[in-house]
Amino acid sequence: MGIFSHCFGNGSKSAKQPSSSSPVEQLCHRFSLAELKLATGNFNLGFIGEDAFGVLYNVLLNNNGTRVVVKRFKKYSMFNGPEMKNEVLLLCQLRHPNLLSLIGFCEEKNEFIAVYEHTPNGYLRDLLHGGKDKVNPLPWKRRLQICVGVARGLHYLHAGARYAIIHRDLHSQHIFLDENWEPKIAGLNLSKRGPLSVSRKLIRVNSRVMGTCGIAEPEYAATGDLTEKVDVFAFGIMLLEIVSAKTPSYCFMEKNHILEATLDDEIVDPFLKSKIATECWEVFIDVTRRCLLEQRVERPNMGEVEVELELALRLQEEADDKIECSISGEDSGAKALTFRTTLSEDSLNNY
Repeated sequence: MGIFSHCFGNGSKSAKQPSSSSPVEQLCHRFSLAELKLATGNFNLGFIGEDAFGVLYNVLLNNNGTRVVVKRFKKYSMFNGPEMKNEVLLLCQLRHPNLLSLIGFCEEKNEFIAVYEHTPNGYLRDLLHGGKDKVNPLPWKRRLQICVGVARGLHYLHAGARYAIIHRDLHSQHIFLDENWEPKIAGLNLSKRGPLSVSRKLIRVNSRVMGTCGIAEPEYAATGDLTEKVDVFAFGIMLLEIVSAKTPSYCFMEKNHILEATLDDEIVDPFLKSKIATECWEVFIDVTRRCLLEQRVERPNMGEVEVELELALRLQEEADDKIECSISGEDSGAKALTFRTTLSEDSLNNY
């Protein structure tokens, strides 16, 4: 009998019948271990990376040719236990354009494997910090769009589902990008479910301290007192990472320096120099600063953050449009001047 027996049934034929299968199992496809071994060449093909929980593969399902990401959880991880299954349990029940979609799972012969939607543009972390994509850095407008998408996903987790969900381990390695560059939040293994209803008060959840060392909110790291404002703080660090292209640990250590930076400061990603509109920068750095306030109650909720980032994006788009119109106007003026000069020369020749 599997670890998910209480919610997924026992994996027998009888468990697949509507009378005995759980609502969660009805939402997720149960793959056989043989299917996933075939797709991954016995876990020797399509390797794309690994984290503390498992190893990831980018493969085609042999039965229908659908490209997916397969995550084979580590049997002897320090997180071997309920945390390994938490993301699957949550994603079976949550649906949002900015959450990584779960296709199915496999629990068989002491193996636990999750199957997710394919995200061809990879991790946000890799696009910011290296690899082949460092040759073509993300444009500022695209970075802003990613920020907005992540904010929407977090807002949904905190306030859009039946129960509030605190991510607890948000960073750029847990943000995937699909073919349209839409961000998908993953890494819900350490997430905690909050109360049934969400009020304007902080959501408080009893927990032991978990997450990524070196970038966790100081109060949570010291006391274990978990609220949704832990996610807001982590998102603030991510905003600094996105605008500076520095590592999360660097952004955590130098956050005060970055928050006081101007557009011509060396802390801003050199690729973005002269590309960020002043009005956009003022809104962006202000909401980032408020996400990182020491007092939790003074930080905005993710709904407010989402609205502010949408404003920053709109201001950038308006500034870009003005520049484009100005350039187009200059081109039109030059063409008109050339036409008039040519016309005058032709008239003179005819005369």
